[in-house]
Amino acid sequence: MAVVAISGGPGAPGATTTALALLLAWPLAEGRRVVLLECDPDGGAVLAGALEGRLDAGYGLRHLAVADRRGRLAETLWEQLVDLSQDGAGDRLLLPGLTDPAQAPGLAYTWEPLVAACHDLDAADCDVIVDLGRNGAHGPSAPMVRRADAVLVTVRTTLRGLSAARPRVAALAADLDANGTGSDALGLVLVHEGPYAAAEVGRALGAPVLGLLPYEPRSARVLSDGGDSGDRRFVRSALMRAVRSTADEVRLLTGRRRLRLGPGAAAPAQAPAAEPTAPPRTVPYPQPGPYQPQQPHAQPQPRPQPQPRPAPQPQYQPQPEPAPLAGFAPRQPVPQPFAPPTPGGPTGPGQDLEPRRQPAAPAGGAR
Repeated sequence: MAVVAISGGPGAPGATTTALALLLAWPLAEGRRVVLLECDPDGGAVLAGALEGRLDAGYGLRHLAVADRRGRLAETLWEQLVDLSQDGAGDRLLLPGLTDPAQAPGLAYTWEPLVAACHDLDAADCDVIVDLGRNGAHGPSAPMVRRADAVLVTVRTTLRGLSAARPRVAALAADLDANGTGSDALGLVLVHEGPYAAAEVGRALGAPVLGLLPYEPRSARVLSDGGDSGDRRFVRSALMRAVRSTADEVRLLTGRRRLRLGPGAAAPAQAPAAEPTAPPRTVPYPQPGPYQPQQPHAQPQPRPQPQPRPAPQPQYQPQPEPAPLAGFAPRQPVPQPFAPPTPGGPTGPGQDLEPRRQPAAPAGGAR
């Protein structure tokens, strides 16, 4: 069980060709599947290349952005997969990439949920290969690399290829150490076109070499521009034999890392549930209480005048103070418990779902 990301660089080192070759050569136990997600932000190449335009462009990565906003990312991912297995067994599946680079900004908020969907596929007995092309390892789609079990960088063993790969490999290793699961996930897949040996390239770039592919343009053209991938000469070619050895090395790397990090270490961390907190204390504004009628003022009683003396002048008597108004004491607000919202859990993909295939054309015309 593995989630493997593949990245390239300038000079067309063959990231998509390597990813498609791994899809066709990946070893599968009974009941398991392997899925290739074409997540290159610059656009996909398999529809017009290996498939030679024979598949409707209605399938692909671009539909996942709308599905994610509707909460149906997992289901739609299964619906968009295309079966590339030779016998129609549905065990080698492809998610075609974007048909226009202008569609990439619409996926800005979908990459993180797509990482979780990849690990859900992994839990559903599917190995996942993610093709990120030249620029997908950085920018908004970087979470696809940071949460992968293995990160492969394709490099041509020419001076131009090594010069372009050196800063990219160094930046990718630093990003994996800072934001991912560690730079030990990084590995090189070399296209042996130039004079430099694999051990020398590994020392120069500071990463282990997991695969050394021969430079065979004729066999590689079947993967990049179309051809019969079931032809015996192609299946037994030196390129596909080397790809099968590379797949074994990648599986060993992912197995060692999962033993070291523990199961689910590369899966995106779930946010902890928020603890109920009391609302902030505020000084209440004093509110007037219920109206209380005022007590009437006490009237002075006249004193009786003595007889037969003349009546003295009445002396001034101070009137008693009126009773104070009641009910003006400020009321203390009754504290209410804070109720955090309860988010709904994501819906995982059903294992019984099958990918869509092209409907067969009807034998007769519609009436």
